[in-house]
Amino acid sequence: MNNGTQGRNDILLEVKNLKVYFPVFGGVFQRKVAEVKAVDDVSFTIYRGETLGVVGESGCGKTTIGRAIINVLRHVSPDVHLDGQILYHDRNGGVTDLLRLSTTEMRQYRSRIQMIFQDPYSSLNSRLSVRQIVSEPMEIHKPEMGKAEVGERVEWLLEKVGLQPEYAARFPHEFSGGQRQRIGIARALATNPDLIICDEPVSALDVSVQAQVINLMEDLREEFKISYCFIAHDLSVVYHISDRIAVMYLGSLAEIGTAQQVYFRPTHPYTRALLSAVPHPDPRRQRAQRIVLQGDIPTPLNKPSGCGFRTRCPIARPACAELPPPLEEKEPGHFVACPYTRAEDQNIN
Repeated sequence: MNNGTQGRNDILLEVKNLKVYFPVFGGVFQRKVAEVKAVDDVSFTIYRGETLGVVGESGCGKTTIGRAIINVLRHVSPDVHLDGQILYHDRNGGVTDLLRLSTTEMRQYRSRIQMIFQDPYSSLNSRLSVRQIVSEPMEIHKPEMGKAEVGERVEWLLEKVGLQPEYAARFPHEFSGGQRQRIGIARALATNPDLIICDEPVSALDVSVQAQVINLMEDLREEFKISYCFIAHDLSVVYHISDRIAVMYLGSLAEIGTAQQVYFRPTHPYTRALLSAVPHPDPRRQRAQRIVLQGDIPTPLNKPSGCGFRTRCPIARPACAELPPPLEEKEPGHFVACPYTRAEDQNIN
């Protein structure tokens, strides 16, 4: 695993001060009456060959970040407000802001950035064979490849993801959920990308199948030297596959650091609460008292002033209502958006 000490030359993607606001229309004339701050001033970096896990509760904005990176949000909501930068670093030293590209301009980068979707049942076209599904990215982005070459690569990719080459003639309805997700992984690998956005790729699968798919993805990362942005809500799954982990709450980053730092030395009170809820397989193991957060998650339509977590935080201070806390480096590579990180401040167990 990477240790978080990479240099500038290892950077693949930089997300700087990303904001994604969706308008809410109302009234007789359907005018803008509010906006949902799905992502609110988020910054992080993805290095070559690493997996960055993005974790948080439903509605925290993690999937929106993935869609912003592949630049499809304007197709979902043409009136969406996007601000900040998403800088893609190619191997020749060039830097491109993906957020500023049009649909036509973005097309040449889609072969470098692919996506694996959450639901393996709806993400595959049921009318296409596996061969057509996996070969389609190559036909779009690699027109110089001949038909025979494409066919050979499809069968090779199916073998790489643990499926038999003869399955290429079958259709999605003939496969289980885990097999369908393997087909989705093969499709994402078809253009030999630098980065794959994984939007909760195992959440719809059985637990036993989840482990198989996670192990497969780790093996493929090592072999193909690709990077993952692994989006999930399960901290234990994210820890297993990630080099670094970013914890989100209500559209903002609460904590980011190496997997060891975040999982074993959580500093933000929200991260500590999340980890206290992770079940342990050994019932005889003594564990710390679970941290139960009070109240409901605030709506992103009307976020609390200052720190978005303060309304549920067990160590909140009056000053927390004034300004959003910046990410501060508490130890090398470990950033936390909370000024109260000393042991006496965090006495919430």
